[in-house]
Amino acid sequence: MRDLPERALDSENPAGNSVDSRDKDPIAVVSEEKSADTKSSKASILASFLSSTLAMFETRMESSSDDCKVNKPTSYGLSTVVSNVMISGPIKRLQERILGTTRMEALSSTSEIWLLGKCYNASAEESSGGADPGNSYAEFLEDFSSRIWITYRKGFEPIGDTKFTSDVNWGCMIRSSQMLVAQALLSHHLGRSWRKPSQKPYDPKYIEILQLFGDSEACAFSVHNLLRAGRHYGLAAGSWLGPYAMCRTWETITRANREQADLDRGKESLPMVVYIVSGDEDGEQGGAPVVCTDVVARFCSSFNMALHAWAPILLLVPLVLGLERINPRYIPLLQETFSFPQSLGILGGKPGTSTYIVGVQEDKALYLDPHEVQPAVDLKSDSSEADYISYHCRTVRHVPFDLIDPSLAIGFYCQDKDDFEDFCSRASQLGDKSNGAPLFTVTQFPQPSKAVPFCDGDNVGSSRNCMMDNTFDVENFGDNDAQPGEDEWQIL
Repeated sequence: MRDLPERALDSENPAGNSVDSRDKDPIAVVSEEKSADTKSSKASILASFLSSTLAMFETRMESSSDDCKVNKPTSYGLSTVVSNVMISGPIKRLQERILGTTRMEALSSTSEIWLLGKCYNASAEESSGGADPGNSYAEFLEDFSSRIWITYRKGFEPIGDTKFTSDVNWGCMIRSSQMLVAQALLSHHLGRSWRKPSQKPYDPKYIEILQLFGDSEACAFSVHNLLRAGRHYGLAAGSWLGPYAMCRTWETITRANREQADLDRGKESLPMVVYIVSGDEDGEQGGAPVVCTDVVARFCSSFNMALHAWAPILLLVPLVLGLERINPRYIPLLQETFSFPQSLGILGGKPGTSTYIVGVQEDKALYLDPHEVQPAVDLKSDSSEADYISYHCRTVRHVPFDLIDPSLAIGFYCQDKDDFEDFCSRASQLGDKSNGAPLFTVTQFPQPSKAVPFCDGDNVGSSRNCMMDNTFDVENFGDNDAQPGEDEWQIL
């Protein structure tokens, strides 16, 4: 699976070249709006020349061998080694000495940045002046680098009965979804204003959250356990999957985790309702996603009555907003969701390449990229600082919104009833701006012809087990004169 072509911006150098968070090597950036510049082309030619030359050498060696009369392709021949070496730090620096560095496009210094419901000023000058220091560019960088970054890992225990000890090239959707759920847990346990301390000791809750996403079956939300939970939706080691299947997988694993916690009288790993907002049975046919407040009230009030009169809720909204490309009319609506205080971002990226989109500035989607390969670590309270640092990123990457795959999923977290009501109000206002094509809509009751699903405590949050059919038409609050289909979500 190819890495997402990207622009990158080092968090410590917003106006210049991007620098990786660990080795400080410059990052070559490929523009997605226009063809690569001359320097990038020269770099590609150099890499291609060396790789092809050594590939010929490799074939020649094989053909001259007395022991091997038939040439057989090798998985890790010299050409493969050279391809890997060409993107490593030393060779990258050599290329840049010869060819020069690639110019990086910085974030705008005049436009505001929205990051998961928080607004920041990108101007370094205004940040140093009399502006509110709470929304300065430096504060944005601290907020961004405090989000949990989960990437490809290698060297973990084999997945089930397979021989996979890494998720490289196929696990990016799983990793992106782990980041979104990790953010929900951070908001739940530590609050949206939490920031990662510069050094140990760390908050025990923060450590517990990271441990949930470790790479072994003992970790509740590991790749291993997510694959097991999602097998009915096509999840398998080595295979890629879409946002809808990933959302349903989280619904399944959360329910299983809750049932196990009830049996063991232990605590739940994800102490919140998981509600999939989907307009049809399989979520991939362009149905009308509807948040039904009456259904949510039943879920939240019966989730854990001993602890909550109204339980927290994680809403996942899988969408298909076009065919090959995202329909431009939906882009402003997607961007505005980042201004919601309940925002958890978006699972999205290029086709076959998932990322975790956490913010927006102008036409740019700011994201955390799971495609960096890191060694698996077993986090404990006495783990090294480096192990914790590997879960945070200081490189701000961005991609134009119009290049995002139309198949995506939006996440929201509502702490309590008041928070959910605020979310519904904002969602309704957003729908009013959609000109008849909202991302999703909010209604109080399903159509009378459709029975409101009843769920007991064991099935709370599972729309499939509750036999809920969300394909009903939408009625807005207090709007009894609306015509059927007027607010239906559509692919245009």
